Order: sequence, then C-alpha cells, then structure tokens
Amino acid sequence: MRVLVTGAAGMLGRDLVEILSEQHDVIGAGRRGPDHCVDITDARAVHALLEAVRPDAVVHCAAYTNVDGCERDPDGAYRVNALGTAAVAGACHAVGAALVAISTDFVFDGEKGRPYTEFDAPNPLSIYGASKLAGEELVRSLCPRHYIVRTQWLYGEHGKNFPLAILQRADAGEELRVVSDQVGVPTYTRDLSRAIARILEQPLYGTYHAANRGEVSWHGFAARLLEMAGLDPGIVRPISSDEWPSPTRRPAYSVLRPYVLELTGRAEVLRPWEEALAEFLERIGRLRA
Repeated sequence: MRVLVTGAAGMLGRDLVEILSEQHDVIGAGRRGPDHCVDITDARAVHALLEAVRPDAVVHCAAYTNVDGCERDPDGAYRVNALGTAAVAGACHAVGAALVAISTDFVFDGEKGRPYTEFDAPNPLSIYGASKLAGEELVRSLCPRHYIVRTQWLYGEHGKNFPLAILQRADAGEELRVVSDQVGVPTYTRDLSRAIARILEQPLYGTYHAANRGEVSWHGFAARLLEMAGLDPGIVRPISSDEWPSPTRRPAYSVLRPYVLELTGRAEVLRPWEEALAEFLERIGRLRA
C-alpha cells in the first residue's frame, strides 16, 4: 500500500513514517517535507500533491496542536484543524484514498468520570477541542472512507513533549510544579503508530480511540517518569489547575478507552502506559529503574 503521511517531520509523523515503512511504501509530506513540502491550508496544493502521489491511504497528522495558542488564535486553529483537514479529506475522496485523521481527547468535556469510548458524545471546552471536532465532522462529510483516530497526551523521542521537558528541567535543578487534578493516559507515539498500522489493515471505517492503557494525573506521570529515570520524584510539587496560568479550559478526566479496537481484537499494541514509558526511556538512554 502507498501511504502519504502529513506532518511527517513532527513528533508522531516521524515514528509513523518509520513504523508504517515496515509494511508499506510511505511518503512524508509537510511544511518541512521530508519528501514533499505542502501547506495543508492551501487546498489547491493539497489536491495537486495527492494527484501526483496517488496514495492508497493518507494519515493526516498535521495540525495546530498548541492548545493555549489555539485559544489566543482561534482563526488560525480553525484554518488548520478544520479547513486544512477538509482540504485533505476532499483530496482523498477525489483520488480514492482512505483517510486516517488524527484527533484528540479534547473533544470531550471530562465530566463523565470514567473512560470515554467512541460512542460518547463530544462536548469540547476549548478552541483547540472545538476546532478538532469541526475537522472530524468535515472528514465524515467529505470522505466516506475515513478512520478518525482520537488519542491523547502524546510523547515521543522527537520534538518537544512533556517527558523530555520534565527530564530537562530536573537535570537543570529547576522547580517542578505539575497539575494533579487532570487525569488521562500518556500515549507513546510508537505505540500509536502501531495501532494506526493495525487500523489500516481492515476497511472498517469510522471513529477509533487509540491510547495506552491505564490512567494517571500529570503530576503522577511526572513523578513516575523521574522515578524510572533514577531521579527523585519528590522534587515535583502537585498543584491545582487553578494555580497554573493558562487561558484554556482542559478536561479534568479524559481517559480514552480503545473500545472499537478491543471489540475487533486489535488493541494488543496499546500497552499499559508504564510499559510504554519504560521503552521510551530505554530508547533515549534514561531508564534506570
């Protein structure tokens, strides 16, 4: 299968290109390539790229993911996350390609109190969540052969992310204050990439949740990360969301359950989050315990 990945130079995109290349002919596209440079908000350019590449499937990772940035720049958020996604969806339909569109736990309000499945109704609290939900709805209307994959709390070896920032600040002896009243599932980009590979195996189109197993607060995540890296978890001070300056309302409990993958026998690649974190730390040379 020929697979085009948008946002291929990003944190998730780089792992996707590597892992999907084990079984498929993968082409990377994005503002920085690596194979093709494209701005997803330029619909003509997106259509021209897909006409030239003629992929069997597109995995659409490119997005405006700065949550606070979206709140300050709603026009930019909707331009990228809604209209840019619409451009990709329309181009996929035009060339007969299936579309995997990456979405987020931020489409939920976090008030359910137990893990969200694909059959729960979205209710975003933020511009980021609302713009991603708008992108989902446009995908559903423009490209019948779609997989919408919601995930959360992503981290990996490439780019900027929470574990790398925590380790860097701990190494520098900086004060660490992390919220303890937001609960989710840290999800390793390599595990998500493997889940996407499994999703692409069957033409069972629709909405999927793909996150590692278990649940933890951001504070608990930081403390366990430091403990596994051989550092003192006591240096992380728990704080409330009200104590953290941010313009964005975030869901208090947004754990995603990969229910559809469970029902179809394809959830085995989504490990408990601590197992995935151990592999991540081993790969960056920081695993100590």
